[in-house]
Amino acid sequence: MEKIKEKIRIALLGCGTVGSSVAKILTAQKDILKARHKVELELAYIVDIDFTRAEALDIDKGLFCSDIEKVLGDDSVEIVVELIGGTAIARDFMERSIKAGKKIVTANKALLAQHGNELLALARAHGVCIAFEASCAGGIPVIRALLDGLIANRIDAIYGIVNGTSNYILTAMTIDSLPYTTALKEAQDAGLAEADPTLDVEGIDSGHKLAIMASLAFGKRIDFKKIPVEGIHTLDICDIEYGKELGYVIKLLAIAQRRDKGICVYVRPAFISMEHPLAWVSGPFNAVSVYGHANGHTMYYGRGAGGDPTASAVISDIYQAATGITSTLFTTLNLWPDEAENAIQLSSKDFKSRYYIRLTLEDKPGVLAQIAEKFGKNNISISSVLQQELHPDSDIHDGVPVIITTHPAMEGSVLTALKEVDKLDATKSKSVCIAILDEHVEKI
Repeated sequence: MEKIKEKIRIALLGCGTVGSSVAKILTAQKDILKARHKVELELAYIVDIDFTRAEALDIDKGLFCSDIEKVLGDDSVEIVVELIGGTAIARDFMERSIKAGKKIVTANKALLAQHGNELLALARAHGVCIAFEASCAGGIPVIRALLDGLIANRIDAIYGIVNGTSNYILTAMTIDSLPYTTALKEAQDAGLAEADPTLDVEGIDSGHKLAIMASLAFGKRIDFKKIPVEGIHTLDICDIEYGKELGYVIKLLAIAQRRDKGICVYVRPAFISMEHPLAWVSGPFNAVSVYGHANGHTMYYGRGAGGDPTASAVISDIYQAATGITSTLFTTLNLWPDEAENAIQLSSKDFKSRYYIRLTLEDKPGVLAQIAEKFGKNNISISSVLQQELHPDSDIHDGVPVIITTHPAMEGSVLTALKEVDKLDATKSKSVCIAILDEHVEKI
C-alpha cells in the first residue's frame, strides 16, 4: 500500500478560469482544507505565460513560473495539475510529467477523449496515475460514481446533459421562445458562451465527455471518432414550439446505451417528455442519469462548468491522488480503457426510437397519402399527424408545416423514407427529424 505523506507538493499548469480558482482554494482557503483532511496540500508552482488572473487574486508571485523544466526537475513535486486545455501543449506537458514520475490531475476532456488510452498506458508504464473527475461535468462527481459508488452495477445506460452553454441556450429558446441566434447572443453576453461557440453548440464538447464516461461505464474502449454528434446550431424555434404543444422539451443529450449487438453512443438534440427527470435541468446546469441493473436510476445534478465548481472536482482529485486512492483504483479496477477491448459501437442507422418529423408541404389533396405510402414502405408506423400554422419566427416561408410523430422505428429506415419524401413535388423544403427519447427502462 502506498505510504501517505503529511504534506504533498503540487505544480499547477495553467492559470485561467479553473486554474486560478484551484490556486485560490489551495492558498487562500488552506485552513478549510486543513480542518477537513490530515494531508496538507502545498502549491509549489504555477506554470503559465500570463499570470493576470493569479495577480488579481493576490496570489504569492513567488509561485509564478514560466519554465516547465523547473517543475519536471523538482523531485519534491509529486502531483502535476494540468489545466492548460487543448490537445497539443497539454499533451506534451502531461507526457513529460508522467515520464518524470509525477501523478496527474486533469480536467482536459478533449485530450482524454482523443488520446486517453495512450496517456493511461503511459502512466501505467511509469507507475503513476491520472485522475480526471473534473473532465466531464464540472463539480458533479459522476466519474467517482462510475468508478466506485456504482461498482456493484452493470451499467445499462447513461443519459446526460453535460454542456452548460448549450443547455442555457435551449432553456432560453424553450422558456423565453427566443430564436437560436438571439439565445446564443444572450449566452455570450452573460459570459456563458465563447466568442467561437463551435465546440459547445455543435455537440463536440458533449461528445468528448460522453466518450470518457461511456468507456468507464462499460469497461470498453470507446472511439470518439465513431460517436455520431449533432449540435443545436441548426434548430428552428418553430420545432421547439411545436414540440412544447406535444408535451416535449428539447435537450442536447449525451447518450450511451447497452444493446444486444453492441453499444449506442451518440450526442444529439432530442425531445423528452416534460415529466422526464432531465426535462427541467435548466440554464448552465448539468445532470447525468445513470441506470444500473442493481441500483436502478441514479441522477447527478449540479454546476457543470465554471471556475469554482470545476476547481472543487480538481481539489478532490488531488486528495484522491495524494492519499493513494487513485493509484489503488488504477491498479485494481478492470474498467480502464487502456486495458480494455474495443467496444462495438453501433451506427446511427441501427438506433431505434420514436421520432418527431416536420414536413413543409403543398396544401392539396392526396399529399398525405403519398407520405403515408413512403413511410409504410419503410416499415414506419405513424402515431399522429398535425397540421400547424406558420410560426412567426420560423425560417419557413412557403408551404404548410405538417408534424408527424412515429412509433418506435429504426433510424436508417426513417432517414431513407425522408429522402424519398423530400423528392416529392409537394415537398417545399427539407424535412426535419428529431428523436423522441423515452426514459430508459430500469432493469431491476
